[in-house]
Amino acid sequence: MLVLGKSRHRLTTAVTVFGLLATGAAVQAVTVTPAAAATPHRVLFDNAHAETAGNADWIISTSQPDPLGQDASPSAETDWTGALSSWGVALQQTGDYSLDTLPSGSSLTYGGTSATDLSKFDTLVLPEPNTLFTTAEKTAIMNFVKNGGGLFMISDHTGADRNNDGEDAVEILNDLMTNNSVDSTDPFGFSIDSLSISSDYPSAISDSSNAVLHGSFGTVTKSLIASGTTATLKPADNSSVKGLLYRTGYSGNTGAFFATSTFGSGKVAFWGDSSPIDDGTGQSGNTLYDGWNDSGATNAALALNATEWLSS
Repeated sequence: MLVLGKSRHRLTTAVTVFGLLATGAAVQAVTVTPAAAATPHRVLFDNAHAETAGNADWIISTSQPDPLGQDASPSAETDWTGALSSWGVALQQTGDYSLDTLPSGSSLTYGGTSATDLSKFDTLVLPEPNTLFTTAEKTAIMNFVKNGGGLFMISDHTGADRNNDGEDAVEILNDLMTNNSVDSTDPFGFSIDSLSISSDYPSAISDSSNAVLHGSFGTVTKSLIASGTTATLKPADNSSVKGLLYRTGYSGNTGAFFATSTFGSGKVAFWGDSSPIDDGTGQSGNTLYDGWNDSGATNAALALNATEWLSS
């Protein structure tokens, strides 16, 4: 049986208090019910759509679905194997998250009984998918968000077809938003641009009240583009869409490198490049670069704050 990642919280054992009557002839037992432990934020990372094709290694751990099978108490990014291990370990160390991976060969579902069904999670992370979602999967994702789930979409530059199937993340994520059975009328209020931007350090807007830019994991100032893309915002289609970081020289509805939106009761985040989530470590044979700790950016704070916002 596949066992999902467990929270670090433990329920306190019920305490039985014995009161001895004055006569000493009888004993009265009083059971004190413990307070329930806080429910952790449940995050599912997708690895069922070629997220490790080519040089990509967009997984938090090789132990799937449960990363705790590799190390139950990770203290460093190398305790879990994958280019997203820094992201996973940082969340795990808080004690507030339960993390799992949808393994290769699986499908995204919503409302089913499988251990990785989206109904059992608060947030779904799509780290540069490289195969199209099926019609059923797109319905599952859209209904998940509509009913209160958080969706984190991470793209890459146009042409980044790592498994040579004719589709890249730009096309795949745009297809999700424009060709689904739930709402294909620009549901999130943005489209991903078919661009390949070689390098830049997109800057954050000034908004001290924004939970993604100023969250519990730190303040976001800049991100990193190392061959990535941006999004075009369409607030007329969804007034909640908001650009948070912009490519140099851009603002308003064009050049948004990181954007958020809502759909139904759920939340959506978009990031235009996978380079910022790459921690430079992973499975052997992959060429990886440390964008997570890039000295000119605050990518870790951005990824972690966004996960927290989506999961709340």
